[in-house]
Amino acid sequence: MKIPVKLYFLIAFLIMPMAFCAQNKEPNVFLITLDGVRWQEVFTGIDSKLIENESYTENKEQLISLFEGNTPEEKRKKLMPFFWNTIATKGQLYGNRNAGSKVDVINKMVFSYPGYNEILSGFSDDENIDSNSKKYNKNSTILEKVNNLPAYKGKVAAFASWDVFPYIINDKRSGIPVNAGYMDASENLNAQEVLLNEMQWQAPVIWKNVRLDVFTHHFAKEYIKKNNPKLVYIAYGETDDFAHDGSFDSYIKSLKNTDTLIEDLWNYVQENEFYKNNTYFIITTDHGRGVGVEKSSSWTSHGKEVVGATQTWLAVLGPKIVAKGEIKEDTQLYNNQVAATVLELLKVSVSKEKMGEPVPTILE
Repeated sequence: MKIPVKLYFLIAFLIMPMAFCAQNKEPNVFLITLDGVRWQEVFTGIDSKLIENESYTENKEQLISLFEGNTPEEKRKKLMPFFWNTIATKGQLYGNRNAGSKVDVINKMVFSYPGYNEILSGFSDDENIDSNSKKYNKNSTILEKVNNLPAYKGKVAAFASWDVFPYIINDKRSGIPVNAGYMDASENLNAQEVLLNEMQWQAPVIWKNVRLDVFTHHFAKEYIKKNNPKLVYIAYGETDDFAHDGSFDSYIKSLKNTDTLIEDLWNYVQENEFYKNNTYFIITTDHGRGVGVEKSSSWTSHGKEVVGATQTWLAVLGPKIVAKGEIKEDTQLYNNQVAATVLELLKVSVSKEKMGEPVPTILE
């Protein structure tokens, strides 16, 4: 019996949306990191002491006019409005040590490669990862583990400003596409990606191994539009490099810009049928940094000798996240819990050996 042509197209019209919904019934996760951002800026806003330090701040009048306020709550909302207007009302924020909420790294190195391994693998490996050298990571990250699942094969991707990330994620072994540093987009380029490939080389190169975050952001966004990955890792990097350069002005402006970039990505997710109401953002940093000018507590530095550098923070946002806002109770979390928390949000079953426990009571 032949099906009439009109009936055939009617059936196809009805089935296609159902198939699309079935494909996307499992949650999506965007894991986002901001390199070397202190909990102090996130929870108390711009640091008045650093503004007054002429060796760190060139234009304190401008920073004061843009970001100063009468209370920490007012200052932090000026600096990171998306965090404090959206995440604080619909998600959860951990790490305000003034309120008793603590987040720390467990690795003993307290710099970037060990910090990102801890976040992505769920454990520290001080014996094998003791530098930022471009050595392929022996540990399997959650990106690799999820990508190895048949349902997620080819649905995992990473974008980073720092050019060491292909080694941290071990793109050769894992097969995960990693666009990092000054790498161009490749394969089936759209017009926007062609333009981004040109622009990132035409823009000022401030650091040879870290590109500007705006390019990382838009390379990621264009890939997301084309491919609908279900697990995405985005690593913004400017903040740490500006801090190492001793430029508090640029560090603060970059942090404000990164907040805006994350908001842009969140707004896209809320308007896209594939991601809408089914996507989680989990946001953190790889390490903290010092608070002053002395070598043992220098704001420009981090590492095991720098007081305060182990202190980090965590933010979570998504459809089934309990809207607790800022956590104002005694809690102690660690960066090695991020990996298991991502897996918990994805609802996938992979080995969690060595990983810290998922953050409790995140989901309804």
